[in-house]
Amino acid sequence: MEDLNDYTIIKEGEAEILMHAKNEVFYNKTQVNNRDISIAVMRAFISKRNQEHEAMLSKRTTSAPKASEKDGEEEAPDESVVNENSNGEIERPAEISQDEPCCISEEAVKPTERNVLRQLKPPRVLEALSASGLRALRYAREVEGIGQVVALDNDKASVEACRRNIKFNGSVACSKVESHLADARVYMLTHPKEFDVVDLDPYGSPSVFLDSAIQSVADGGMLMCTATDMAVLCGGNGEVCYSKYGSYPLRGKYCHEMALRILLACIESHANRYKRYIEPVLSVQMDFYVRVFVRIYTSASAMKSTPLKLSYVYQCIGCDSFHLQPVGRTASNKNNSVRYLPGFGPVVPQLCSDCGKKFNMGGPIWSGRIHDQEWVNSILGEVKSMKDRYPAYDRISAVLTTISEELPDVPLFLSLHNLCSTLKCTSPSAVMFRSAVINAGYRVSGTHVNPLGLKTDAPMGVIWDIMRCWVKNHPVKAQLPDQPGSVILAKEPTLQANFARAVASLSKAQAKKVARFLPNPEKHWGPKPRAGRQITSKHISLLGAEAVNGHLSLEDGEEPDAKRQKTEDTTQKTEDATPSS
Repeated sequence: MEDLNDYTIIKEGEAEILMHAKNEVFYNKTQVNNRDISIAVMRAFISKRNQEHEAMLSKRTTSAPKASEKDGEEEAPDESVVNENSNGEIERPAEISQDEPCCISEEAVKPTERNVLRQLKPPRVLEALSASGLRALRYAREVEGIGQVVALDNDKASVEACRRNIKFNGSVACSKVESHLADARVYMLTHPKEFDVVDLDPYGSPSVFLDSAIQSVADGGMLMCTATDMAVLCGGNGEVCYSKYGSYPLRGKYCHEMALRILLACIESHANRYKRYIEPVLSVQMDFYVRVFVRIYTSASAMKSTPLKLSYVYQCIGCDSFHLQPVGRTASNKNNSVRYLPGFGPVVPQLCSDCGKKFNMGGPIWSGRIHDQEWVNSILGEVKSMKDRYPAYDRISAVLTTISEELPDVPLFLSLHNLCSTLKCTSPSAVMFRSAVINAGYRVSGTHVNPLGLKTDAPMGVIWDIMRCWVKNHPVKAQLPDQPGSVILAKEPTLQANFARAVASLSKAQAKKVARFLPNPEKHWGPKPRAGRQITSKHISLLGAEAVNGHLSLEDGEEPDAKRQKTEDTTQKTEDATPSS
């Protein structure tokens, strides 16, 4: 029999879980931001799914009488129409009738099927790596209109903890959440297109789960995916990133956004193998991870446009200028049909035209849109209207506000401080630089990834011309002639920059002084030790001395006194080394 004193009750949102004093089942407090955003997106998805279903029914009702008048029969299926569903996939009528309602072609539905399909079934959700089950429980208890939530884990202790927490959360959780001991990859492969939402939140890389996850999502469904291996995605181990994600990262100031785009390109690659493609709804980099929300569709014809959304990145090793090389392009024939062809290249010369240095090449990355602005505005509005129901409201509303003001069609971003570092000059204010870009006829915005980042559609030549004009009024010390800054400043600007204050130089959030980048809420905010790892004195820098000592004091007989004494000695030394205020 278990002693309840060994457990701590953790409440998040409307869900409560029992956590054992030992580190048996993984729970990460810092992922509250992740779970809150996921719940907000889930609510938006259910609403959008209902709207799409209503629109389909309305369209079918309108088109049905016309078809009857034309054919003189009752919805006689025309084979040329029956064989193409709403996503352009070629299928037989028998196969279409088994798909999800929101993805069925109106013309392909028989009269006997129409009555059945008028009522949309609640979405089924799969949490592939559930651990304690907190995320699944929050979905079940907080998201209205949700259907069955299946929580998987291949660790026996985690499944036992999940089932215990399901019972602890009462009848609603018991009726909606089910927990299974299974390998997520096998389970998803054996349940193709059965789930409207698949949530992947692994401890590390999601790469081994993507192939099976893509196959498990229903047409028009959503894949939510987290990657926490940021050192790999941001260029710390380029060869490892290529082996896991099929893309080579670059260590530029934009590396965190590049991590998002590498993950999206990898998901698209897996989807293409099954004649499927993705449409990103929201892509977020925050804390120590990236999180993407994409919808999955099936269409052999639409899949042909994938190379248009992928690009290689050339980054100068001297001045950090970057240029994108699209993988594919389109051309029109005489009969106006579209042909898909390889992209023209190279987009850069052998040496950088600005500073004369060589280029590193990375990618391919997703260079299309990473957000759907309509979705972002809808999610942000819903979050603000229900702020009391989000424990991490301040953080997620700040992130969503910044995302809503990003330029949606501009991949990667510049760092103003990095530009000034190359030229060894003082930095203009962000408002002045943004004004100069706007006055030159280009667009500019911030980015949610970096407070100092600037997105713009201005070419690098224009950016360096603006900086040359700035340096003329704010001279710098002479540098060696072979330095990138010297080479750049030796050229005369072809554009005369205008630094007069532009109307759009401040975003609406900045003008209203809305918080967009918040500090961490407490010390030691970050990923915690993997489940099953014994917490010892070496985790003080990760968890804090108080948390480690408090944990060890609960484990009677679990850790030798010598090790406990060592922990206390380490803590004392840390306190002694801290200067008094």
